[in-house]
Amino acid sequence: MDSKNTVVTTIFNGISFSQEEINFIYDRFTKIHIEKGDVLITPNTDVNHQFYVFSGCLRAFFNDTSGKEHTVQFAIKDWWITDYASYFNLEKSMLTIECIKDSVVYKIEKEDFEEIYELYPKVHFFIRKKLERGYASSFIRILKNLSQTATERYLQFLEKYPDIEKNVKNYHIASYLGITTESLSRIRKKNLKN
Repeated sequence: MDSKNTVVTTIFNGISFSQEEINFIYDRFTKIHIEKGDVLITPNTDVNHQFYVFSGCLRAFFNDTSGKEHTVQFAIKDWWITDYASYFNLEKSMLTIECIKDSVVYKIEKEDFEEIYELYPKVHFFIRKKLERGYASSFIRILKNLSQTATERYLQFLEKYPDIEKNVKNYHIASYLGITTESLSRIRKKNLKN
């Protein structure tokens, strides 16, 4: 079993806390063990919480009008995940978030996070910086999807998620890259020759 200190200092890596702060913050989180295939968020629901991935792997995806899945995010150890459009805009969710490798996540409700922000500005600053980096990363991903070849996107995917291929199905990777599984196979085969 992970100690309160370990959990809080892992989630908010780099921030120093008193024991009182650790206890308060830890009590706002709910530890959840999830198995491969479990779904945490479904479309058309209210989303008032975020998940911190302590171990394992999750993915966020949506289905277009023809039923095709589009993976928009993988969340591995030390990543946060939710349907942020729903969470921030108070709209119904568009995404499905599913577990693709047995995981341990820590769930926190929006009102609990707001309380932590108010009491501990250092946490607010920490999360704001994470969100800024996440937004910038999403923006860069959009630009790269518009301007790079599928091979370039695949190679950058491997840099960003070096160990993920062991845990993720080919069609998840292909949908994240915006290509077919056949194209992914061709790219892999070609890169093995080089």
